[in-house]
Amino acid sequence: MRGRSEYKRIWKFLGVLVGICLLLLVFLIVFSGSSRLETITVEGNTYYTDQEIIDRVVTEPTDQFTLLLYLRCRYREIERIPFVEYVDVKMEDKNTAVLTVYEKIITGCVRIMGSYLYFDKDGIVVESSSEKREEIPIVTGLDFDSLVLYEELKVQNEELFTTILNLTRLIDKYELDVDEISFNSALEVDFVCGDIRVKLGKKEMYDEPVAALVNILPEADKLGKKMVIDMTDYKPGERIIGTYEE
Repeated sequence: MRGRSEYKRIWKFLGVLVGICLLLLVFLIVFSGSSRLETITVEGNTYYTDQEIIDRVVTEPTDQFTLLLYLRCRYREIERIPFVEYVDVKMEDKNTAVLTVYEKIITGCVRIMGSYLYFDKDGIVVESSSEKREEIPIVTGLDFDSLVLYEELKVQNEELFTTILNLTRLIDKYELDVDEISFNSALEVDFVCGDIRVKLGKKEMYDEPVAALVNILPEADKLGKKMVIDMTDYKPGERIIGTYEE
């Protein structure tokens, strides 16, 4: 029977052989102009431009070669990109790489001590940034018991927490352009949409009035004036009239 030391020598030899093969492969790639990276395609990105994603991923001198870029991103962690879960890098051919971006699903944010804390559809704080993203509504008028990255928002009561998630879910569902979700001292809700303020009041469910805004907001926005739309006592099918503000 072979001794343990003999097995160690065999594995050591195989390791050296693999290392030599890898070095030879890198040599062939580097000195072969046919394997240079010429085209990069970016998919799945909405928070960043294609070039911003490329600048974050393609960072090393060896990344000018398609295979070496793929291998580096396959076996080494890519620099963290805010609002991005991860980036999958694939070789489409020897001169083309495809970067598929998987973004974090952000539904709202709150501001505290100069920073914006962004949360997902489950109320988990997933990102902190000094910048406010225009497409994400900010929640104002509330005191939060706890705001910790990667943990659930802690509000005064569980019912209010559910209301916030319901509102952000509806905004996302109907693709409404809402800048701010505002609560007053009575916990009544207003939407701020540019120069338009929509008063929704305090309800158990906001599905019907928010759904109605899909048709109301575009018409009100065409007028180009500051306006208050009172939907506190909204009933499905009734006519909504806005009040102009001076």
